[in-house]
Amino acid sequence: MRDTRTDRTGPLPLGSAASSHDPFVRVRGAREHNLRGVDVDIPRDALTVFTGVSGSGKSSLAFGTIYAEAQRRYFESVAPYARRLIHQVGAPEVGEITGLPPAVSLEQRRAAPNTRSSVGTVTTLSNSLRMLFSRAGSYPPGAERLDSDAFSPNTAAGACPSCHGLGRVHETGEELLVPDPELSIREGAIAAWPGAWQGKNLRDVLDALGYDVDRPWRELDAKDREWILFTDEQPVVTVHPVREANRIQRPYQGTYMSARRYVMHTFSDSKSATLRAKAERFLTSSPCPACGGSRLRPEALAVTFAGRTIAELAALPLTELAKSLTGHGGSTPEQGGSETARVLTRDLVARIATVTELGLGYLSLDRATPTLSNGELQRLRLATQLRSGLFGVVYVLDEPSAGLHPADTEALLVVLDRLKAAGNTVFVVEHHLDVVRHADWLVDVGPEAGEHGGRVLHSGPPEALAEVTASATRRFLFDRAPVPERTVRTASGRLRVGPVTRHNLRGLEADFPLGVLTAVTGVSGSGKSTLVGALTETAEESPDVSRVVTVDQKPIGRTPRSNLATYTGLFDVVRKLFTETEQARQRGYKAGRFSFNVAGGRCETCQGEGFVSVELLFLPSTYAPCPDCHGARYNPETLEVRLRGRTIAEVLDLTVEAAADFFAGTPAASRALRTLLDVGLGYLRLGQPATELSGGEAQRIKLAAELQRPRRTPTLYVLDEPTTGLHPADVEVLMRQLHGLVDGGHTVVVVEHDMDVVATADRVLDLGPGGGDEGGRIVAQGTPAEVARMAASRTARYLAARLGG
Repeated sequence: MRDTRTDRTGPLPLGSAASSHDPFVRVRGAREHNLRGVDVDIPRDALTVFTGVSGSGKSSLAFGTIYAEAQRRYFESVAPYARRLIHQVGAPEVGEITGLPPAVSLEQRRAAPNTRSSVGTVTTLSNSLRMLFSRAGSYPPGAERLDSDAFSPNTAAGACPSCHGLGRVHETGEELLVPDPELSIREGAIAAWPGAWQGKNLRDVLDALGYDVDRPWRELDAKDREWILFTDEQPVVTVHPVREANRIQRPYQGTYMSARRYVMHTFSDSKSATLRAKAERFLTSSPCPACGGSRLRPEALAVTFAGRTIAELAALPLTELAKSLTGHGGSTPEQGGSETARVLTRDLVARIATVTELGLGYLSLDRATPTLSNGELQRLRLATQLRSGLFGVVYVLDEPSAGLHPADTEALLVVLDRLKAAGNTVFVVEHHLDVVRHADWLVDVGPEAGEHGGRVLHSGPPEALAEVTASATRRFLFDRAPVPERTVRTASGRLRVGPVTRHNLRGLEADFPLGVLTAVTGVSGSGKSTLVGALTETAEESPDVSRVVTVDQKPIGRTPRSNLATYTGLFDVVRKLFTETEQARQRGYKAGRFSFNVAGGRCETCQGEGFVSVELLFLPSTYAPCPDCHGARYNPETLEVRLRGRTIAEVLDLTVEAAADFFAGTPAASRALRTLLDVGLGYLRLGQPATELSGGEAQRIKLAAELQRPRRTPTLYVLDEPTTGLHPADVEVLMRQLHGLVDGGHTVVVVEHDMDVVATADRVLDLGPGGGDEGGRIVAQGTPAEVARMAASRTARYLAARLGG
């Protein structure tokens, strides 16, 4: 059978080979995740936006299929041994893709946090600045010229030897390590020590060394306390542990480690984020006295350009950095470097302009990447690509408007057009309607999420979507009425925050009304998140607020063992139900039998993972379903127990929507499932690993977990950009829940750029007028209608447009 659908280039038989000049990327039989054998043709050299409700399959098509296939083809051209060194996505479930150029992915996912990674390293602007100082800086008389590495805190040549290039030193003291001196060592006086066997071992070693571990800490000699906490010695002694019931305790050689040494070693070397966080509680941090926090050696700090050191320039907002560099290209004629300076500064200023064009001019080169939002990080990568000069490439972007004020979104559209004009194809997964309207081509996936989605409803010019009645996007794109006027709630009280002096907030004071919904707005970098962070701290100390709940987009777990069911507590209910079955009672199975995280009921071949790693010589490791449990995660005996005809593995494979029907008669389960449905997550599977969830999905799971709890005391809910990753239809669902919380007597504060959300708030607090040093002030506050009329606010005209003004 032939596919005779037509497009701008005429019909193409299904499965036929498109020539290299085919102006379309043609996908046939895409079955990744929930895609249902999708066939779609997408033009090259155009800006194509993929839309659809959350979970509809748009990312599965753009990233999971098209980008994954482009990457797979690239790796086939790489030497087999080299492939092992590169992270690869799996081969997609697709019949055929033709006309596909090389692809570059710009997702919002970040690598492991690294304090040495900064705005400068991500954009490579630091390399250019270091080169400028090396070749054209002003050196002290008689000083030797330094290589560019000498200006980097991340190299041995440049890092301050006192702080190893970190800029801060960490120290501890007795009052931190021993918070309660009334306790003895055996009673746990040294709170910084580890728990369990390791802590017992250190106590037993001290006992063997002759120290009294049963006297209160304050009664020990000062020199003994000093040695126990701070010695760098590591003596080895024979420990004769106290015999415990039913256990033979043999003597062993134990090594002592002081409390400070243990804390410093854990903080700097542990792979566990939990252990590092615990160690950090026993440390104080201060700027390095040797380098003053600049992270560099004195030789590098003696070199200046435009009258400043490299550390001082790196600390400036990018907009200010560009001003400082402009006009200083010939500042070192005595070194004969004026032409070099002009060339390097011209290039550096042009590269900075690309970043500031994306609304990131408030960032500084030394800003650590762990402090950036996912949206900021993706736009930095986008700016780097703009300067790369590549053409003939497919760029696949994941919601680049995330975290952008509407004013900054206009600049983003200019940047996307420049990528296209350079001869590239741009694919964007996006919800922002201004970006959707700007597209040359629109691929709308749906109609709903999960098993109710996975179909391409429209592939063509955006205006043609008006005829597709099944599309959830259509209503917002073409039939979008102004936000109806609503009665503003009356505050039940006020919470005074400030004065706050942090980041770009300088002595800022703000009033947050209680019992209403407040939207905090402002351009990127204006200080919104900083102010809301101060609000959270103030609320936790205030008698007017009983509870504070922060609902962020951080993952609900970092391994596949954490999932939607475990996070919400639903898994406990499910396991209890299985233990109550006749079969489980006869066999004596307890709740632990139905956990894939502990030995007993899980499949031991894969340790309850459901898959095993397959090592291939000269090829990258791959994963395959476990040969014994075939992905079920449990052993055969556990899977013999059924609850109303389903095994525990089959229950975990249910979607939230299907599970709501299955557990309709179980109040404890149905309450949790109902709240997940209420926040629009009916398409997720109960056992879906946390690692597969987006930030927006993780945030809504946290909200659902909170909603299912009885809410008797007045609570302050703080959400930072809760609409990120949400289709407008999903935003409506979310806002119903948030307004429901306020109607129930609680307070909700959202940091938000979506004007539909802001327009329905009771109060708006707008920061600005710009980002970085140009922000940090309240420029407008009041009801949405009042703020929409305030000329000082950059938010006003966008808010007025949604209110019909």
